Amino acid sequence: MNDRTEGRHHSLTAEQFAALARGGGDAGALEQLVAAQRSKHLILLGKVAELARRDDRRDDALGVAGYRLLARVQRQAPATAAQVIGYPSVGAWALHVIRAVGEAPANEALAGGTPVDEASAGRSQAGRSQAGQAPEARPSGLAAVAAAAAVRAGLDAEIGVPVVGGTVFLPSLGAAEAVGDTAIVDTGAAEVRSGDARVTMRPGAPGWRELRGAAVGSLDVLIDDLDPFRMPETDSEPTGRLAPPQVAELRDTLRAAWRVIPPASAAEVAAAVRVIVPYTAPESGQASATSPQAFGAVAMSRHPDEYTCAETLVHETQHLKLGALLDLVTLTRPDDGRRYYAPWRPDPRPASGLLQGAYAFFGISGFWREQRRVAPEPEVRQRGHAEFARWRDGAAVGVETLLGSGQLTEAGRDFVTEMARILGEWRREPVPGEALALARRKAARHLAQWRADNG
Repeated sequence: MNDRTEGRHHSLTAEQFAALARGGGDAGALEQLVAAQRSKHLILLGKVAELARRDDRRDDALGVAGYRLLARVQRQAPATAAQVIGYPSVGAWALHVIRAVGEAPANEALAGGTPVDEASAGRSQAGRSQAGQAPEARPSGLAAVAAAAAVRAGLDAEIGVPVVGGTVFLPSLGAAEAVGDTAIVDTGAAEVRSGDARVTMRPGAPGWRELRGAAVGSLDVLIDDLDPFRMPETDSEPTGRLAPPQVAELRDTLRAAWRVIPPASAAEVAAAVRVIVPYTAPESGQASATSPQAFGAVAMSRHPDEYTCAETLVHETQHLKLGALLDLVTLTRPDDGRRYYAPWRPDPRPASGLLQGAYAFFGISGFWREQRRVAPEPEVRQRGHAEFARWRDGAAVGVETLLGSGQLTEAGRDFVTEMARILGEWRREPVPGEALALARRKAARHLAQWRADNG
């Protein structure tokens, strides 16, 4: 592919870096992070194409043809090509292909880590192990990426795509039933042919399952309950296909949550989040996760109210922002084996994990700082006081630990020092006595349990 963004150097200004450290980030900073992730996907797809050109597998020719078609879409419809190339599961799939043939990227920033969920406080821990493995992936899948881009662009082409388990998966579009090992996608007609069957890519057509969307305000997301790589390597289980009433319920929840997210946070969520991955709810609480392999995707289970959903979106957007920043700037030194207390986790954490959690709960404390002032319901304002007190102090504990750990790079120390400055200001803000006492009781209980479990 010959894309203008390939090989581009992405960087942040000092003010953009500082704005992210303060927990926010202006439109320019978010635009740079999103563009950098798209370039990361381009690099990964280029590596997949190299593997396809080796012709080591019987269907590698599909991947080579796909790369050529994707280059054509880039030339004729660059914005559409960028939309599909940047789709979260495309990066996760490409990385899985590269790792499957034993050629992980030399740049560790490209490799991504395990999914991020530094959660407690009513959330289950998600994304901690390799339990939810994605299916086998081959370079031929590059043809499906190209087919999706060509369909979206309305380009006329016919391309063979792999059939996996009786299904053709087209990232950002949906899935078609198919037979055999290879199907043909007619991109101009938006049709998948295999054997004697023809599946038209339109809602309700036999054999076609489209990705449904949700739009409210500036937020415009796809609900991905199909793609095998929609949220890689997680403990929690993504749901299967949602029934229409479940989709309607999720849309209603997002709509209600959007009304209570502060405008600055809403702008960040809208810029960073492209996909919601429905998760199976745990026995108690909620589950949510993000993955550096799938930038732009947020996995989450059902929420009991709009404020909890809004909190989750803010929380996971913090992880997305920090994960993308870490592809540009190294903030922590290589893991030296030391582990630290995190007020939101039951287990000791490495410095990198502690930073992720501190940044996420920094965002959560900012969310509740606003709610205690603007929420129309008295009980939510009271909840806001307690949550703000709990997590401003919890994030401050994480930040203070990091500053004393010796595990931060120079840039990391600058970043965390700015976090500490804002948290210091917030800790001087008054909180009603009852809410403050509740927050401190919860913090003390957590620390006591952590010490009992971990020594």
